[in-house]
Amino acid sequence: MKFAGCHNDGVELICATLHQRVSLNQNVCENATGGAHAALRSREERLTHGTHNALEDPRNADVRIHINGELLHRDDAKISVFDSGYLVGDGVWEGLRLHEGVLVFLDEHLDRLWQGATTVGIDLGMTRQELTQKIQQTLAANQMTDGVHVRVMVTRGIKKTPSQDPRLTISGPNLVIIAEHKTADPSSRDRGVSLFTSTIRRGSPDYLDPRLNCHSKLHEVQALMQALEAGADEALMLDIHGFVATCNATNFFIVRGEQVWTSTGKYCMNGITRSKVIAVCEQAGITCQQKDFSLFDVYGADEAFVTGTFGGLTPVISVDGRQIGAACEAPAEGSDAAGRSTGDGPTGPMTRRLQRLYEETIELAVEQDTVQAGATSD
Repeated sequence: MKFAGCHNDGVELICATLHQRVSLNQNVCENATGGAHAALRSREERLTHGTHNALEDPRNADVRIHINGELLHRDDAKISVFDSGYLVGDGVWEGLRLHEGVLVFLDEHLDRLWQGATTVGIDLGMTRQELTQKIQQTLAANQMTDGVHVRVMVTRGIKKTPSQDPRLTISGPNLVIIAEHKTADPSSRDRGVSLFTSTIRRGSPDYLDPRLNCHSKLHEVQALMQALEAGADEALMLDIHGFVATCNATNFFIVRGEQVWTSTGKYCMNGITRSKVIAVCEQAGITCQQKDFSLFDVYGADEAFVTGTFGGLTPVISVDGRQIGAACEAPAEGSDAAGRSTGDGPTGPMTRRLQRLYEETIELAVEQDTVQAGATSD
């Protein structure tokens, strides 16, 4: 190879050597950049993996949000910066699931919302029927019938000035309803989730009752941050006595032998899915104990899983780096075009059985609601 400006063999040799070094450095940089991008993609996938992963749905780009009786495009849906929820986390909320046209376990969710509002002294300013109608109007405006997650949020209202003082509220409560096409990503169930025990504890009810589903979730966010930084998917949280309480956004269960254990419920939000799992255990003759237990019991468990309205029952593959039972992070043999497992993956036999029983409970609820709606219309 001849190089411009090189007029003798010695200089040309030097030029050629320099060219080879530059080319080598470029290759190293390109390889390093490619590796960095791959690592970043892997890190992003790890950081977003969890029980609340949802499949992408382009329809959500144009959903209409309910704000105090108005239905607004998501880009135009705004709330005042003087809102009590924004200023001090003063509000309550619920998450519901729309399945085959039915808001599953609606009564239980409304019970919890009204209990929370009563506890913090917020007058919702509407009846349960009126709120249900507003939710249904939001769903109809978005032409939603199935595979939908609904978030209902109520705050104390607009403040005259930034302050905790509820006497400075100058409006009625603010109601926001967000409905999205939201189907749980099956990879969460296929792969299972890993947990890390946070140093952030679930507190006692004398300063903020852990059963309250309020807007202030900073302690759960702190717990989750610790878990993510430790390389886990979600955080396991202990109560003030050191017993297992819950996860940052889901309820926690373990299986030991033929028994299912979960916490006493004193230091966790009493999830609707949690209560349904306890109920199906009783109906199926499976012993389910609500009791104090420690990490000693967790590390030696045969299976573990978490529950929530959105994800249902999701298997836990490890806690604090310790594999739970026979769980394996590798997917089961056989996968779909997206690389997701088509087998049972890390799901143990008891967890798998409870998943089936819980899904049957949902189908029964949908059937009963449909029959009741038909009888009412007649």
